[in-house]
This record gives sequence, C-alpha cells and structure tokens, in this order.
Amino acid sequence: MDQLTRLRSHGVMSRTWEVLTAATTVGSGLLAGVFFAFSAFVMSGLRRLPEPGGAAAMRSLNVTAVRPPLMIALFGVSALCVAIVVRALTTWSQPGAAWLLAGAALTIVGALGVTSAINVPLNDRLESGAVTWSRFLAGWEPANHARTVLCLAGCAVLLVAAVRRH
Repeated sequence: MDQLTRLRSHGVMSRTWEVLTAATTVGSGLLAGVFFAFSAFVMSGLRRLPEPGGAAAMRSLNVTAVRPPLMIALFGVSALCVAIVVRALTTWSQPGAAWLLAGAALTIVGALGVTSAINVPLNDRLESGAVTWSRFLAGWEPANHARTVLCLAGCAVLLVAAVRRH
C-alpha cells in the first residue's frame, strides 16, 4: 500500500479537508465582517465629514488596508477557496460537493472579484484625484455591500457544505 492510500485509509486526508473547509468558512465570515464594518459604520462616518476630510480619511484607510493583516486574509482565504473548488470538483459524487463549489465561488467573487474589479480601481481613482468624493461613494459603497453579502453567503453555503458532507 502506498503512502497516499495509507493516509486515505486512516482518514488523515479527510480530516485535512475538513480542517481546510472549516478554515475557509471562518475566513469567508471574517472577510464578510470586515466588509460589513465598512458598510455598517465606517463609510457613514466618513460621509459625515466635509468632502475633503472624508476623501482624505478614505485615502488614508486605503494605505493602511494594503498591509499584511488584510492582504493575508484576502489572498489567503481566496487561495483556500481555490483549493475547496478543486476538492469539490474532484469529489463531485460525494454529498455536499456542489455546496462546497458554490460557497467557495461566492467568496472568491465577493472577495477578489468585486474588490479588484470595482473597489480597488475606485480607490486608485480617488488617490489620483480622477473622481470626486460623491462619485466615489456612489460606486464604492454598493460594491462594498455586494462583497459583504457575497462573502457572508459564501460562509453560510460553506457551512451547509460541511454539514452535508457528513
């Protein structure tokens, strides 16, 4: 019996995937929470400032956002989601595989898709002065709401997947 077969027969591989699924679920919820904080109170607090102050505060937040804590969470959870997608596709006949795929996909679309397609370009435009504060808010806030909902939905669907797998 080769090493991989021995690991599978002892449930080690299954346990590893359970841990990765749990980490991905928690990570998706963490990202949803970060995005929720912006939707729930950070952006409304910035809106209360005079326009130049709100824009300056957002530019400052954008500088601090691209540091290890958020970047590790964003890219780490996205990498875990890719692994979960692969796992779902390679175990498609097993219970919960479609739920795994859907949950990971929702999180990737929310965390990386919306962020890279809408939020980051708007941040860059704000930094360069290519967009007014009001136009920035008009695009950035709905996109942030979307990534909040997508990551939260991804977390919930991954949780269903974990239950369905057993």
